[in-house]
Amino acid sequence: MTVRTRIKEIIAEQAMLEPDQVTDDATPQDLGIDSLGLVDSIFAIEEEFDISIPFNANEPGKSDFDITNMGTIISAVERLVAQKAA
Repeated sequence: MTVRTRIKEIIAEQAMLEPDQVTDDATPQDLGIDSLGLVDSIFAIEEEFDISIPFNANEPGKSDFDITNMGTIISAVERLVAQKAA
């Protein structure tokens, strides 16, 4: 299973959707994920991949972690996983 596939599964579970409904251009809001749901998803992703995501839940706009859409989230996590593996 790829990192991308597992991230989509985690986000889909939070949004109560099927993983194929989690598209790269979908925003968390498009998927029905509120701020608490996003934080829960980020914690689940951190736990799954044993990484630390630089996300500030209190000020997401000032975070180094881009949550614009699923594609940016997935790409950022893939980079963190690759950095950890290196």
